[in-house]
Amino acid sequence: MSPTSILILIACYFGVLILISYFTGKEDSNAAFFKANKSAPWYLVAFGMIGASLSGVTFISVPGAIEAKQFGYLQVVFGYFFGYLIIAFVLLPLYYRLNLTSIYTYLKDRFGNVSYKTGSVAFLISRTVGASFRLFLVAKVLQLLVFDLFDIPFAITVVITIALIWLYTFRGGIKTIIFTDTLQTLFMLVSVIVTIVFLASTLDLNSLTAVIDNTTSSNLSKVFFFEDANDPQYFWKSFLSGIFITITMTGLDQDMMQKNLTCRNLKDAQKNMIWFSVVLVFVNILFLVLGLMLTQYADLNGITAKKDDLFPTIAMLPKIGVITSAFFLLGLIAAAYSSADSALTSLTTSFCIDIVGIENKEENSRKRIRKQTHIGFSILLIVVILLFDLIFKDVSVIWELFKAAGYTYGPLLGLFAFGLLTKSQIKDKFVWIIALVAPLLSYILNIYSKTLFNGYEIGFEILIINGLLMFLGLIIIKQSKKSTP
Repeated sequence: MSPTSILILIACYFGVLILISYFTGKEDSNAAFFKANKSAPWYLVAFGMIGASLSGVTFISVPGAIEAKQFGYLQVVFGYFFGYLIIAFVLLPLYYRLNLTSIYTYLKDRFGNVSYKTGSVAFLISRTVGASFRLFLVAKVLQLLVFDLFDIPFAITVVITIALIWLYTFRGGIKTIIFTDTLQTLFMLVSVIVTIVFLASTLDLNSLTAVIDNTTSSNLSKVFFFEDANDPQYFWKSFLSGIFITITMTGLDQDMMQKNLTCRNLKDAQKNMIWFSVVLVFVNILFLVLGLMLTQYADLNGITAKKDDLFPTIAMLPKIGVITSAFFLLGLIAAAYSSADSALTSLTTSFCIDIVGIENKEENSRKRIRKQTHIGFSILLIVVILLFDLIFKDVSVIWELFKAAGYTYGPLLGLFAFGLLTKSQIKDKFVWIIALVAPLLSYILNIYSKTLFNGYEIGFEILIINGLLMFLGLIIIKQSKKSTP
């Protein structure tokens, strides 16, 4: 595809999103922006959450990591499934019983204001970093495919990327996102299927059975790693990490839970979560199969692109064809924006409710505060993405994302676990100190793990370690029974 054709495609795509925003954002109220008036159909939420959960990081990094990681990522995905069940039957009942808009309000009721603010800030940092990672990847791809050819600086690409998100979310918020995510998930899945069909034809895999046989017979399709406990891909490390990644990055994340809280009732929200968790396993298998076929295609054609460059490089080859290239671009943009748009909305929601206390402000100032916050986080995302461009070069972004999540979500995991698993009260004023110390100790353990633990290398389980340290820290500042209210 020519750069001009790509720009036209992108313009048409966002034209559709803005049109959806126009119809869904007519009610420019905080109730619609934050909770979609609690009227969203559960099946739309479930389908849209697939795209939001996977994002452009999964779209690019999972297929690109096959050569180095094989199908080991599927061990983490199996952990995801059980994590979603815990969310459906432990966390969602709590959130609905308390009728929460921001899930971190629970921490205020359970422990106090400092815990509440600490949890909110942990989320704001976590989601800002996560959303920036995702958008950084997509902006780099768009820069490579389009904007470099017009000599447009990367900073301008990033500004355009964020401005487009702001444009279709600033009025309707989560109400708009429920519908745009549904469309974007559809584009993403169609893109993957179209690419697999093309590659299957090129690799002479002319039936579904042939594709399955090709996958199962490849030495790159190894799923389970039980041989070496020191290996970062060791099964139990990956599986348990998957469970806790899901609990924290979905169940304790305002972004993902805000969608669930738009359902009409708890039963609908649970149906959404269960169906979503089942479908997500199969969708991730699709991405892994795609990655295998991309790797095989690259080997056969002498393509040297690796990691996050593999899928974009192959998808944009002239011999791939305009249709496949167009669907790749649509899928990439859809995957990225389906997670980034809801992140911007949830950051706005959490800051307005948890930090500013918008519900205690005068009615005529609430909308103004919300809109100013929305713009503020848009600018913040631009700044963080540009910082990432200075820091990260030859990396597979999904692994960096999970590493970052291990440090930023750990305090949330520890706080919620202590609140749910114990009846103890804590000295609330010291919580923020524990929330700083736990990630710092986790980082030190990660750096020196091979020396301290006889060659053991910490992987995704850094999140579990961080949460456990936070939990132990809360035990240390636990109030005595006499002072317990």
